[in-house]
Parts: sequence; C-alpha cells; structure tokens
Amino acid sequence: MTSTRPGSRPSGPVTRTGGPLPVDNRALLDGAAVAWLSLDGEPAGAVLLRDPLRHDAPRTLRHLRAAGIRRLLMLTGDRAAPAEEVAAVLGLDEVRAELSPADKVAAVRAEREHAVTVMVGDGVNDAPALAAADIGVAMAARGSTASSEAADIVLTTDRVDRLADAVVIAQRARRIAVQSALGGMLLSLGAMAADAVGLLAPAAGALLQEGIEVAVILNALGALRVGQGAHPAVTPAAEALIQRFADEHHDLQDVLDPGRNTADRLSDAPGPAALTALEETHRLLVERLLPHEYAEEHELYPALAPTLGGPEATATMSRAHTEIERLSRRIATHLELAHAHGGLAPGQLDDLRSCLYGLDTVLRLHFTQEEENYFSLAP
Repeated sequence: MTSTRPGSRPSGPVTRTGGPLPVDNRALLDGAAVAWLSLDGEPAGAVLLRDPLRHDAPRTLRHLRAAGIRRLLMLTGDRAAPAEEVAAVLGLDEVRAELSPADKVAAVRAEREHAVTVMVGDGVNDAPALAAADIGVAMAARGSTASSEAADIVLTTDRVDRLADAVVIAQRARRIAVQSALGGMLLSLGAMAADAVGLLAPAAGALLQEGIEVAVILNALGALRVGQGAHPAVTPAAEALIQRFADEHHDLQDVLDPGRNTADRLSDAPGPAALTALEETHRLLVERLLPHEYAEEHELYPALAPTLGGPEATATMSRAHTEIERLSRRIATHLELAHAHGGLAPGQLDDLRSCLYGLDTVLRLHFTQEEENYFSLAP
C-alpha cells in the first residue's frame, strides 16, 4: 500500500554535498515556506507556500499617506525575510516580524504613546492588538469572529482599499459637520442681530431662519458624496473590461513559468528536449499572451484613460507591451535559426536565456503593475 503525507524537512536521503538543496534556495529567494512530501516514507517532493501581496494594498497605502497618516507599520508573526520584502514593496516605515499576540499588543501600546493609533487585522492573533489600539479595524469577509468582536470598525468586504475610503469619508463628514454647525450658528446670529436692531420683521426673520436651516441641511448632504481622489469612478463598460482582463491574468499564470523553465533547461541540457520546450513556450506566447496584451492595449487602456486623466497615464504600460512583443519576436527568430540549422547553436544560448529571463521579469512586473494600478479601480 502506498501512502503520501506532508511533513517537515526530511533528513539524510535528500541532502547533498556541496550546498543546500535547490528547493531551499528557491524558498529563501522567494520568501516562501516549504512543505515536504514523502511517498512510502521516502522524500518525493516539496511545495512552496507563499502569501501573495494584495493587489489593492499599494494604492491603499498611498491614499492613507495622502489622507494624513504619518507612520505605517506592519506587525506580523511571519518570518522576517518575507515580511521585509512586503515592507519594501509597500514602502512601510517599519516592519516587526515573528511577533506573538502579546508582542503586537506591546507594539500598539508603544505607538499610542506618540499618536492616535489604528490597527488593522483579520486573525484571532490580531484580536488583542485590535482591542489595545485607539481604533481597531477588522477585515470581516475572511477574518475571524474574535477580531470582529474586538474591533471598533468592521470592513465587510475583503478589500483593504475600503480602509482608505473609510478614512476619506470620515474626514469629509467631519469637515462638512463643522462647516454646517459653524455656518448655521453664524448665519443665525447675524439674523438675530439684524432683528434686534429692527432690520428684519418677525415674519421675514422666521422665513430667513427656515432658509438657513435648509441651507445647512443641503450642505450636510454633501457628506453622502465620496471624494473621487480615493476611489476614481470607472464606467460600467470599463469595470467589465477590468474584470475580464483580471480573469485572463489568472488564466495566464501557467504561461509565465514555462519561459523561465525553458531558460533553465537551456543551461542544463541544450539539446532536442530544450528546443521542444522553446517551441512550446513560443506557442504559448503567440496563441495566448500576445493576443491578451494586444487586447489590453486597444480595449482596456483607452477605456481607463478618462478615469486616469488621459492616455499619458498608461504610456509606461504601453511601453512594456512593446518590450514584450520585441522579446517574443527575438525568440521567434532564434527558433527559425534553430530549425534552419537542425538545432540550437551554442552561440544562440546566451541570447536566448537573456530573452527568456528578461521576458519573465518584464511580464511579472507588468502583470503586478496592472493589477495594483488598474484592476484595483474596480469596486
């Protein structure tokens, strides 16, 4: 009977002389955790586990800083390496990793000594820190009941950018409330003074007071409008395109890995198998990736241009499309040369690897930028 089970890092049979295992290196570079698999007690493979960054997180943090939040920290129980990578991407002021729930509470209390502190969390381990903060915000869509009960504010959608919207709404509501209160009182005092010196008849004064109250109410209703700076409005057609291309990004994930794997194979064994892998990579580029990039350029970007302030807002992303197409043509040229000469020539290998690794880097960065800057615009 064959049995398969996960476990901790195996010993003995999977170690090798001369350095760490390739999977150890990959996990270290990617900031991932490793789950080892064994088959009948023998090591069979490993799975890398990694939490991806929320696509709306960078935009949210930019808007929080614009709203006046001066200091942004990340408190996490995860390992330091992946936490520091996330902090670098988001531009956080400080990151504290490998914290226990008690450590998080201590960190929140220390920050409260300097300023009003907001804590955002979604797990059971975050509940004590949420309760200790001046304002606790729980992500309730996938979070725990304990964190929701400990928080002062509960976001019912699994989108962290709603926090930035909440800050903008609160600031706008407070500003309008102050305007309405002060404006109403000043206008009423002015009317009372005019009535006291005989400039207003009683009936006219009563009508004027009613007019002041209506004006104050109308001004207060402005709090119902959310400012466009935090969440630019997109048309229904643009929203549908965003959803379509976001789904395509998810489907195209299996196109990204073959390019890098083919480049690795060219280094290990640049023979017929490597040429076959290169042909398959080129097929995926031509049949799936390039049509997607062309559709983005001619459908999505024009639809988003009015929301983003004009076509110049997507110019740098269009330049990435051009680079992706250029690298794809270069790979196609290498294939033509290989077919003409009966295989890959040694002089082609360096440039081919450069093209494949470069394409992999450009694509991953391009996908991430689109997801953070464009796809996060959809409500």
